[in-house]
Amino acid sequence: MWPYWLMYLFPAMQAILVPGKLLRHGHRLKISWIVTGILFVLLIGFREQVGGDWPNYLRRYHEIYGLSLYDVLQKGDPGYMALSWLMMDWDWGIYGINLACALVFVSGLIVFCLQQYKPWLAFAVAVPYLIIVVAMGYTRQSVALGLIFWALAYLEQGHFKRYLFFVSVAVLFHKTAVLMIPLGLFLYKKGWLLRLIAVVLAGYGLWDTFVSVDQERLWNTYVEQQMMSEGARIRVFMNTIPSLMLLLYWKRWRISFPNPAFWLVIAFASIACVFLVGFASTAVDRMALYFTPIQVAVFSRLPYLANRRFTPRAVTFMVLSGYALVLFVWLNYAGHTYAWLPYRNLLFE
Repeated sequence: MWPYWLMYLFPAMQAILVPGKLLRHGHRLKISWIVTGILFVLLIGFREQVGGDWPNYLRRYHEIYGLSLYDVLQKGDPGYMALSWLMMDWDWGIYGINLACALVFVSGLIVFCLQQYKPWLAFAVAVPYLIIVVAMGYTRQSVALGLIFWALAYLEQGHFKRYLFFVSVAVLFHKTAVLMIPLGLFLYKKGWLLRLIAVVLAGYGLWDTFVSVDQERLWNTYVEQQMMSEGARIRVFMNTIPSLMLLLYWKRWRISFPNPAFWLVIAFASIACVFLVGFASTAVDRMALYFTPIQVAVFSRLPYLANRRFTPRAVTFMVLSGYALVLFVWLNYAGHTYAWLPYRNLLFE
């Protein structure tokens, strides 16, 4: 399990050594982020038999072998299926698919991290769950989440149209990403009526095209049949802690960071998931995944938010220690860790 610890310790050490956002435009720092991005794309993309859904994705790939693009697109999320068909045509196999998906996820995560108060701390926070579990386990949702990170980065800059575009593309890889469309309304900028019209049209169009055909099956599977996800309560709780932190420091957050209303909605939605997870754990678990950026945003900004009570270095150590504990518990006690251990990579085989 040492490769996973190295993946965490590298950005964690950077979070301790690099002061923060003020240096992120330096030439050497840009090179370090590019090298980090390439390294993590290779670690995720060329993994070999790693991840709980590895057999399912491998089976999906073999099922489309020899089919036309039209037939392939009928089998599920069109973005992922089109990518799978392209990699099949190029004979790159499952590794080509995973590599492309890793590139989208890691690039989106890094772009979002670079906008935070402490970028390296933001990236370290993402490693135990978002990178190791999601990016190496839930490939389609990881692409959707990577595109949502891109969308959030643009939303923080006030670019509503780009936010809507990236979320719409995310829906092509996992239809549940449509839940993020309405959140584009919570942008501190004039023109809310036009945004409302755009959100309604985009949301309805995407829902009608990609979700409505499966909505009855999804409801029966996730709600009526009470499909359960092991560890859903813990994952939902991981979003709740930063949400409470945001509420605790709300006054300072509101005057210091862009689009506070958006993050306030995410915080309340994350807290609501705690009460809903017992009703339909898998459905809530899937929905809460798109709220996980609040962990990255809040904990990377916490050294600034709490600097009247604690030194930024002390807060950084506390956050890193907390996520080191998360990684330790997951590696040693999680029910499906066997699917990630030992870590194997095609480049090292």
